[in-house]
Amino acid sequence: MSNIAIVYFSVFGHTHLMAEAIAEGASKIAGVKVELLRIAEEQFVNGSWQDIEIMEKLNQADAIVFGSPTYMGGVAGQFKMFIDAARDVWANQSWKDKLAGGFTYSSFLSGEKQGTLLYLAINAALNGMIWVSVGDLPSHFLEKDKEKDNGINRLGSFLGVMGQTQDTSEGEAILDPGDRLTAFRFGQRIAELAQRWTKVK
Repeated sequence: MSNIAIVYFSVFGHTHLMAEAIAEGASKIAGVKVELLRIAEEQFVNGSWQDIEIMEKLNQADAIVFGSPTYMGGVAGQFKMFIDAARDVWANQSWKDKLAGGFTYSSFLSGEKQGTLLYLAINAALNGMIWVSVGDLPSHFLEKDKEKDNGINRLGSFLGVMGQTQDTSEGEAILDPGDRLTAFRFGQRIAELAQRWTKVK
C-alpha cells in the first residue's frame, strides 16, 4: 500500500477542484490510499499555522503533492505559513526520499504560475524529496485533428500542473476540462510511481 497526501490551500475553490482531480486519478491505481489535506483558516493560531494531525499524515505519506493558487507571482500567504511551520521537518529531513509534485491555479493564462511551481519544487529539493513532473505533452501538439484535442496540458507546463479559467472571483468555481484531465492523469502518474518507489525502498 502506498500513501499519497495532497496538501493544498484554496480560497474560491478552483485549487480544490484540481486537488480533487489529482486524488481521483491517484485513486484509480490499485493499492494506493489518497488523502486530501486542505489548509484552512482555523489552523492558524497566534500568527502561525498549526495542525499536528496533518503533519503526522504528511510524515506517513510516500508521496506529497503540494498545491496553492498563484497570488502576486507566488504561493498564497497561507500556504507559505504552512511551509514555514514545517521547518522542523526540513531540519530533520523527515521527508527525505519521498516523492513530491505540485499544482497551481490562476485566472490569467500566464499569471506567473511558473513562479509558484518553482517555489514548490525548491521546497521539495530543500527537503530532499524526489520531484515528479507532469509527464504529458500538450495534446494540441500531438493531435493535428482539433476535434481529437482533449486539452491535456493545454498550458504547456511540465514542472507541475497548471489550471486557469477566466473571471473566477464570482459564482461557482469551475475548472477547464483539459486542466482537470491533466490533474487526473498526474494523479495516476504519481500514484503509479509511488507504487514502484515503495517496492524499491
